[in-house]
Amino acid sequence: MKAFADLYHQLDATTSSNAKLAALRDYFLVSPAEDAAWAVYFLAGGRPRQLVPTKSLRELTLTLAGLPEWLFEESYHAVGDLAETMALLLPTSAHTSQEGLSTWVEHKLLPLRGLPPEALAQQLTPLLQQLDQRSKLVCIKLITGSFRVGVSRLLVTRALAAVAGVDAKRIAQRLVGYTDLSARPTAAHYQQLVAPVSEEGDERSEGQPYPFFLAHPLQLATDAFEATIGSPERWQVEWKWDGIRAQLVKRDGQLWVWSRGEELVTDRFPELQVLTDSLPDGTVLDGELVVWKPASDAEIRPQSTQGQVQPFALLQQRIGRKTLTPKILQSLPVVILAYDLLEWQGADWRTQPQSARRAQLEKVVEACGQSQLQLSPLLTGASWQDLDKQREASRSLGVEGFMLKRKDAHYGVGRTKDVGVWWKWKIDPYTADAVLIYAQTGHGRRASLYTDYTFAVWDSPEDNPERKLVPFAKAYSGLTDAEMREVDAIIRKTTIEKFGPVRSVTPTMVFELGFEGIALSSRHKSGIAVRFPRMLRWRQDKPVAEADTLQTLQALLPQASRADSKDAA
Repeated sequence: MKAFADLYHQLDATTSSNAKLAALRDYFLVSPAEDAAWAVYFLAGGRPRQLVPTKSLRELTLTLAGLPEWLFEESYHAVGDLAETMALLLPTSAHTSQEGLSTWVEHKLLPLRGLPPEALAQQLTPLLQQLDQRSKLVCIKLITGSFRVGVSRLLVTRALAAVAGVDAKRIAQRLVGYTDLSARPTAAHYQQLVAPVSEEGDERSEGQPYPFFLAHPLQLATDAFEATIGSPERWQVEWKWDGIRAQLVKRDGQLWVWSRGEELVTDRFPELQVLTDSLPDGTVLDGELVVWKPASDAEIRPQSTQGQVQPFALLQQRIGRKTLTPKILQSLPVVILAYDLLEWQGADWRTQPQSARRAQLEKVVEACGQSQLQLSPLLTGASWQDLDKQREASRSLGVEGFMLKRKDAHYGVGRTKDVGVWWKWKIDPYTADAVLIYAQTGHGRRASLYTDYTFAVWDSPEDNPERKLVPFAKAYSGLTDAEMREVDAIIRKTTIEKFGPVRSVTPTMVFELGFEGIALSSRHKSGIAVRFPRMLRWRQDKPVAEADTLQTLQALLPQASRADSKDAA
């Protein structure tokens, strides 16, 4: 544990990518394979579930440190991070355990999950007493599931490539699925990551998917497209679907479904199992999981003769459920809209041109003949201006704009341009002017600043003297560091009340928020839920009284949702 804690602090102490890369490489070169296996898991984004309830950790800290609760809360508010607060308050140890990371995770930390409070205190107290402050901090972060450090998955991939003497793209392929929630990394797994390349190349294990190819945002005036990226004839144009990106893997008579986050989600979409008998072994498809209404039930905006994609909010209803009842499966059926073919008859097709992959994909979908597998349609236009006019229909179609894929492009790894390019030509976000009413401190380097904000709109027009501000969104990104410091100073001066780490403030600041989607929600006080809210700009020119209203937001709802809202009223 000490070696991993030292690595954590080396990474946390620098912003230099080269320094971080060197620290990672040095750690992997000398660490036992079983420890390196878990280190890769955590550093590459693995997030095991929380092992011990936060309440139990707070109570244990109060007992061991001999502190009153109010002092712990004040310390927590000042530090802004639970693990760091505990590490600072708990008694220091004169020595630290030299046992490795794998021993700690597998034999000391994972067995804590599910223990009753009394047993937790008995087990956890002697564990924490074995650790110095650095190791204690990392240990508590692992326990709470909040382990994060400023290292990207790409940097971990580069470090492993340097250690193994293997191309980074091959390491990225081997890493796919490594951080799945159910994964239990072992020494053998790590050794596979850094193994030399055999003459036969890497064998893909069972249902392992490929690294996803990611698109770059296209932020140009339409008039500049021709000079910058050429004519539309060079590009494959598709809708940018608003669902869950996924790969469908069929090998050895089994079907696997992987999300873009490299989470195995096969069990969440049981209706796709019908494809097990319809797709041949050695087939991997890239596509989008969406809720689908058959043609006979399609409400508006038919996108194909087979049916209609439904709003992402309906897909969220399925994602958030632990149990998928027959009623849910019937009312919210899911299909995969396929738009790429990555493996065919067991051969890797990623180096085939986009046009060739598309042509074969069309044959695969047609031969499959199952409604659960649909082909993502292509769009054509005589010019970029013509396509831009078609793109204007995105809102009514429930999509986010266009995807542009070079017809000669290979399928790359991550967000790259070395084998071709994909562009996402998105529509402008929804916007609303909202009032900041609550604030909370951030994390990491922002732990001492109020950077996480709750925004509200008015519940009725300005001519109503009884109107009130209703919270509807939270956002923490979009401002410069200088603006955040300025906002933080205003928050501290205008605080009305404190609720734990949250402050309510006098409404004085208006911000323009941008968001990708909007839907009705019974879980929110405003009755509205928005997707990916962020601050576009600080409207210092706009008084609070002129902020937007709930009626403004309701007017942005899709037509069917507005009808539901009126019926409910």
